Amino acid sequence: MKLFNKYDVGEIKINDPGLQRYINLNPLFVPKTTGRNAKNRFWRSKYNIVERLMNKLMVTGHRGKKHKITSGHNTGKGILVYNIVLKTFAIIEKKMNKNPVEVFVKALEYAAPREEITTIEYGGAKYPQAVEVAPQRRVDIALRQMVNGSYQRCFNKKIKIHEALADEIMRAYNIDQQSAAISKKLELERQADSSR
Repeated sequence: MKLFNKYDVGEIKINDPGLQRYINLNPLFVPKTTGRNAKNRFWRSKYNIVERLMNKLMVTGHRGKKHKITSGHNTGKGILVYNIVLKTFAIIEKKMNKNPVEVFVKALEYAAPREEITTIEYGGAKYPQAVEVAPQRRVDIALRQMVNGSYQRCFNKKIKIHEALADEIMRAYNIDQQSAAISKKLELERQADSSR
């Protein structure tokens, strides 16, 4: 069975040992399980990674608690997001002549931060402390940064979302610092390094 009945996911290898359990590549014709695993605490790990991308695309545009860029027409529109992902993968396949799911998984591995900072409050004083990022959170942060970066690029501009998302994934795959996910990862790790 192939994903979208087009892309073979059986040959894709995940090199990062920390992320192997959290990037699910079970082949599905339509990556839409409609919350079937929501009872489990780590339900997100059971979802196909492409479905997790689609879920992130449906709720976008939040920077912290501020609604900087609104979700617009995407909220809850599963078929719209499905078509965005299909067009994105078609662009990646055309430009790179590679399996787009493999390119997406590698981009996710490269964009997942290893360290971040948390605030420790001790005796009324607050100071930053470097901490390692849990594997589930690494995948979540990378997906969120990819989606937010591509929405920021196409917000009020002529570029379409599937073009912006394809560009973001290809830049993250090439470890290009113009990628929003890669630049955010490097910034997080730089801050963690300075507050160690």
